[in-house]
Amino acid sequence: MKFSTFALSAFGAIAVSACVAGPRIDPVEVTRFHSAQAQLGTGTIFIESAPGMEGEDSDPVEAAAFKSAIAAELTELGYREVPRAQAQQIAQVRVNRYVAQAAQRRSPVSVGAGGSAGSYGSGVGLGIGINLGGGKRGMIGTDIAVMIRDAGTGDAVWEGRASISVSDNSQLADNGPNAKAIADALFSEFPGNNGETVEVRVAN
Repeated sequence: MKFSTFALSAFGAIAVSACVAGPRIDPVEVTRFHSAQAQLGTGTIFIESAPGMEGEDSDPVEAAAFKSAIAAELTELGYREVPRAQAQQIAQVRVNRYVAQAAQRRSPVSVGAGGSAGSYGSGVGLGIGINLGGGKRGMIGTDIAVMIRDAGTGDAVWEGRASISVSDNSQLADNGPNAKAIADALFSEFPGNNGETVEVRVAN
């Protein structure tokens, strides 16, 4: 018996593409709270790590990437970053990055051959079952929280939290791109609807 050249070529292309798992990026989950009377998106601001984030387990390089991304977003909104003593508001940043539970995927391709159906009169049929990917792909999770306080009173005037999970083969698994993506989502449509949780989709 002879398989058709067409069938084998098609199967080969499908098998190769099925074995290459593309990056996975979950939507960013964002929640914001704010005071209706607060003057937001204007004036001077200082950005610092939240209390308790300067301990032995903190990564200063990682923290700097996220504070820089947040500073860029706040500047775009209309704030002017200044030294702490000159700031009208203080933005306190908390970051947590972790390895999330890996997504389980079944084996990519299964093949069965049987009589009768075949193409181009070969007399043999190919049954191809495809599940893209294979095995487990690690996921990197990031949680950030930003609290903006009045520098004079210490009262919170705005608070935002955002979470994202991406596969370890995504460009967004790296600190810089990850920080930019999650900060952009957190401050989109600033100050946001009070108490509402939304999902923001991001591209790889």
